[in-house]
Amino acid sequence: MTRYDDDTERTFAALPPAHGRGFAQTWWGLAWLKALEDAALDASQVKTGRRLARAGAVGAVSVRPGRITAVVQDRDCTAHRADVLLERLSDAQWDRFVDLAIERSGHVAALLDREMPPHLVEDAATAGIDLLPGLGDLEPECDCGAWDHCGHTAALCYQVARLLDQDPFVLLLMRGRAESAVLDALQSHGGAPGEEGARRPDGVDAAEAYAAGHVLPPLPALPGLREGPGAPPSLDTETAVPPDVDPAALGFLAARAAAEAHRLLAEALRSGHGRQAVPTDPDAARDAVRLAAGDPDPDVLRRLGDGSGRTEESLAVAVSAWRLGGEAALSVLEEEWTVDGDTLARARAALESAWDEDERPSLRARGNRWTVVGAPHQLRLDHEGRWWPYREERGRWVPAGGAARDPATALASAALAAGDEP
Repeated sequence: MTRYDDDTERTFAALPPAHGRGFAQTWWGLAWLKALEDAALDASQVKTGRRLARAGAVGAVSVRPGRITAVVQDRDCTAHRADVLLERLSDAQWDRFVDLAIERSGHVAALLDREMPPHLVEDAATAGIDLLPGLGDLEPECDCGAWDHCGHTAALCYQVARLLDQDPFVLLLMRGRAESAVLDALQSHGGAPGEEGARRPDGVDAAEAYAAGHVLPPLPALPGLREGPGAPPSLDTETAVPPDVDPAALGFLAARAAAEAHRLLAEALRSGHGRQAVPTDPDAARDAVRLAAGDPDPDVLRRLGDGSGRTEESLAVAVSAWRLGGEAALSVLEEEWTVDGDTLARARAALESAWDEDERPSLRARGNRWTVVGAPHQLRLDHEGRWWPYREERGRWVPAGGAARDPATALASAALAAGDEP
C-alpha cells in the first residue's frame, strides 16, 4: 500500500518478512544492492542488515529526492532511524534524460510497464547521468552513531531493493523527480502522448532489416578461456534448509556443473570443433559416474551409487574407467558388442601384425573382448577401433590403462598394471 504525501515524497508501508527469497530479482534491483555490498567496509554489518530486513524489522520507508528513511528495529527491539542519501540530478541532467528516453522507441513503454530499460541507463551513463548508484554513492546516516554503513542502513537498502523491483520510478524519485513529473516531461517532449500510444512503439519493416544485414558490424572476438571454472553461487541463505534438500549434494552438483561448463567451453573453442559430431547426452546412470569422478563426499557418493544401481565396488570401477577415457571408456567397460564385417577383419589384422609369430599371445575372443589364455589380461575393442587394456582382479575385469591404436601396446599396459612382465 503506497501513500502519496505530496508530489515529491512517497511512503511505503512496511513489507512482510522475506523468508526464503532474494531481495532483488530485476537487474536494476541487483545493481542497487551491489552498490551497497561493494562499498560497505564491514561485510558483517551488511550481513546483519540482510538478516534484519529478512526478518521484517524495517518499518515504513519514506522516499524523497536525495534521501530514503525508515525506522529499523534491532534484535533487542531498540529502534533506530536510518537514512541513506543519494545525489540528486540537476535540471539539465533531467532534460537530457528525457531526450534520451524518447530517442529510442520502447523506452517510454518500458517505463510505463514498470521496467527499467538497460539501454536507457547505458545511454544516460554515457551522457554523464548516473541513474543507478555506483561505489560510494549510497551515503549512510544512522542515529546509532556508525560512521559507515551499519546493520540499520544496510537493512534499509535491502528493503528498498524490493521496492525498486516493483517500481523503477522509486529510483527516479530518489534522483529528484516524481513519476508524474517524469511523465509530464515525456509528454511535453512528444514521447508519451498516452499510455496506449507508448505501448505500441514503431517497428522496423522486416524486409528492410534483412536487406541491411550486410552493413552490420562483425561479431566480437571470442572471449578468452579462464584457467578453471568459476566458483558456483553461495548456498548461504541464512534460512532453514527444507527437509528434502541436501546442501552438501546441491553444492557438489553446482560445482560439477561449473566444471562441466568450463570443459565444454574449452572444447568449443578448440580448432576444428565445428567439424566434430555432436555427442549424445549420457543417461542418468552414466552421468552419475561422471559426477562420482568429481570426488564427492561419502554420502553423496553413496547416493550416486544407489541412484545408478551400482554397488560401491562397481561404482569405483566405473569411476576408474571414466577417468581414463570418459564415456567411451565407460561404454567399453559396461557394453559387450559383436564385432563383424570389416571391423572384425581390421581387428584380426591388427592382432596378427602386432607381434612376431613366435611372440603372439594366445587370445580367446568373445564379442569385442580378447582374453589372453592363461593370463589375467584382456583387450577390449571400442567402436572407434581403439584397444583398451584390462586385467582381472578378484574375479572381475577392471580397466588397466588408456586406449591405444596398437593392441600390443595396450596389452603391455595391462601387464605392467598387473606387475607382470610385458
